[in-house]
Amino acid sequence: MSPSVITPDASSGDSEKVVLVRIAHVYYTHANFEREHRFLTDFGLTEVSRLNVGKSNETIYYRGYGSEPFLYCSTKGEEDAFGGTAFVVESRKDLELATRAIPTASEIWEMKGAPGGGECVTVKDPVDGFMVHLVYGQVQREMKEQHEQKEFNFVSAFSDTDVDGEANREASPGEQIPTDAKRSAPAHPIPDATPSNITPTGPSQVHKLGHFGMAVTDFATSFNFWTGHFNLKPTDLLHNAEGRDITTFMHLDRGQEFVDHHSFFFFEGPKPHVHHSSFEVFDFDTQVLGHDWLIKKGYENCWGVGRHVLGSQIFDYWFDTSKFILEHYVDGDQVNGETPITRDLASPDSLYIWGPDVPPRFMD
Repeated sequence: MSPSVITPDASSGDSEKVVLVRIAHVYYTHANFEREHRFLTDFGLTEVSRLNVGKSNETIYYRGYGSEPFLYCSTKGEEDAFGGTAFVVESRKDLELATRAIPTASEIWEMKGAPGGGECVTVKDPVDGFMVHLVYGQVQREMKEQHEQKEFNFVSAFSDTDVDGEANREASPGEQIPTDAKRSAPAHPIPDATPSNITPTGPSQVHKLGHFGMAVTDFATSFNFWTGHFNLKPTDLLHNAEGRDITTFMHLDRGQEFVDHHSFFFFEGPKPHVHHSSFEVFDFDTQVLGHDWLIKKGYENCWGVGRHVLGSQIFDYWFDTSKFILEHYVDGDQVNGETPITRDLASPDSLYIWGPDVPPRFMD
């Protein structure tokens, strides 16, 4: 392996790492606060509560239909800004460990007024200063919404016996291959009835925050910091033409438990900034319906719909009203401790397998 390949700094030992359980929520500040509120609602988020109504620091918390008490916190401010991402930790001892062992960590502070409450420690990247918030003790919300998983009819090869009871065989020329049919139309259609696989039009149904990404100015230092202090493990590493790693997609190392392909990614660039925050939606139907909804509302699509290579999720990126990028995604990969780390050359070909051409602004 090339000496330029970065390996996690394990000097503190796994037992000294802060244990992350899941990604939870993000913080943004918006100068045009109410305009952004309309976008976030059309994006598929639901307002939970407001603080400091009518004041210069008014704040709105938004949720999805999942169990997290909130996914997005928007605060009114003079300038648009990204305020960091939160992860839930395994125990309060992880908060205490962070304050003791991580030089850039804050003291433990109470999440007053936030849905679900809880305690938090804020950690800053040692080079670029972006924030990751560690949360413990939040009360999860009760999921009241019901989302029924749809059945799909897929074209399939003959099974052990075909439709005539004969042994499995090749289809003859011109013969129609049977489908793996799991559903059918109602025998007696009812006027105004909704077909079984038709989703109502409107915003996408957002489930959870899935991941966020940053541009960093010192990839090696950031990589060693975040993998050295936390149970973050690279799923993929991408290197430049000289063989130096410049991008990573990292998952939460939960042993044999399957987790999302990545919860945190970053790449080296000339200046630090948030690249995007990504939200999982219920299914592909609601994703595309949400795409059409945002188009009709006059918002600006960044890139999508398409399918990524790394993580393989179906993506749809949008500019919000402050020109931050937010993503809807479905059907991402899951990995666990036995999943090997991949390492490839960074190139546009590694970004997507189908979809529109990559827009130049997405690569900033």
